[in-house]
Amino acid sequence: MERVLVMSDSFAALRHRDFRVYIGTRLFFTFAYQMQTVITGFYIYHLTNSVFLLGLFGLFEAVPAIVVSLYGGYVADKSEKRKVLLWIYTAVLLFSLVMSGVTMTSVRSYISSGAIIKIIFFLVFCNGVARAFLGPANFTIYTDSLPKDAYANGNSWNSTIRQAGSILGPAVGGMVYGYFGITAALGLIVIFILIALITACFLKKYPPAFIPKENFWKSLAEGIQFVFKNKMMLGAMSLDLFSVFFGGFVALLPVFANDILKVGPQGLGLMRAASSAGAILVMLLMTKYSPMNKPWRNLLLAITGFGLSIICFGLSKNFYWSLFLLFASGGFDSINMLIRGTIMQLLTPETMRGRVSAVTSMFIDSSNEIGDFESGTVAGFIGTIPAVIFGGCMTLLVVGVTYYKTKKFLLLTVEDIH
Repeated sequence: MERVLVMSDSFAALRHRDFRVYIGTRLFFTFAYQMQTVITGFYIYHLTNSVFLLGLFGLFEAVPAIVVSLYGGYVADKSEKRKVLLWIYTAVLLFSLVMSGVTMTSVRSYISSGAIIKIIFFLVFCNGVARAFLGPANFTIYTDSLPKDAYANGNSWNSTIRQAGSILGPAVGGMVYGYFGITAALGLIVIFILIALITACFLKKYPPAFIPKENFWKSLAEGIQFVFKNKMMLGAMSLDLFSVFFGGFVALLPVFANDILKVGPQGLGLMRAASSAGAILVMLLMTKYSPMNKPWRNLLLAITGFGLSIICFGLSKNFYWSLFLLFASGGFDSINMLIRGTIMQLLTPETMRGRVSAVTSMFIDSSNEIGDFESGTVAGFIGTIPAVIFGGCMTLLVVGVTYYKTKKFLLLTVEDIH
């Protein structure tokens, strides 16, 4: 059996040209995408003052991403990967242009606030469809751009770059929105998506590794069966799904910024950036100190820290203490992402990467938005602060149940997994 070792070279992944281009596209696109999520969420809350609509905002993106993701994985497996990515970026660019247009002052005088909200929700739905194709395409390009012994190091750099975009996007978005308005912020988003599109043109072409010999449904079933027969892969996905479902509270941050901590859109941008700042610091550390020595044990410890951070954040009334707790939650979550991502990449055959990624996306990538909807719904019944504390407690319960069910994985190393 081939042995895959965790490389000690902190820059191992960056020595591969196409990986550098790939993470460059992710940086620009993530910057724009995260900026759009923050400012449109705050804009909707500003217009409606509705916690429920904040949760529904995430659900409108998650539902199409879940429903279409299996087909997105099938397309990623059988198509040339760069072409798929270019089509996705082009579609998102067009959606952002429309969103920017409907928020212009000259247009708002002819369209009611209710109509603007409906248009934004529709465009968010369209973004969800695009995301169903984006996740599998990114996964296959990433794994093709590196040798297997660089996956763990590549995950650290990949997540670091993504978190850098997640820091800069919300922070810049909050500032631009606060000082120049929603239309200026959305215009900046269009520029950065265009840069991501241009950067993606420099990726090399990745021909499909999978040539369908069966019908569409049998091909999908093959990917689903592979995931559900692998106990470690299924366990990692389930753990992430339920911990994020209950622990997701990002949709409620506009409420904290506006009503509890009273720091406005500028403070909201910093709050969104804080968790990403924690993630990027820990990711940089993990390029040198890998958590893959005992990945399952470290995964459970990281999610425990994530749950505790959420509880303390819900109890905080101080803006700077809240920033620190968001910083900590991002750091713990980044460990979870790196370990889970490496496990998925090591266990997935080359010919099934798109379909397996699509299945994992149904569990993982959309769990944030579904968790946001859960938080918004619960907050509507019991209040914002109790909803956040409840979510953190449920996350700890999920970890406890998972620990009891998966003790046999605790001492496994990365070589044992492969």
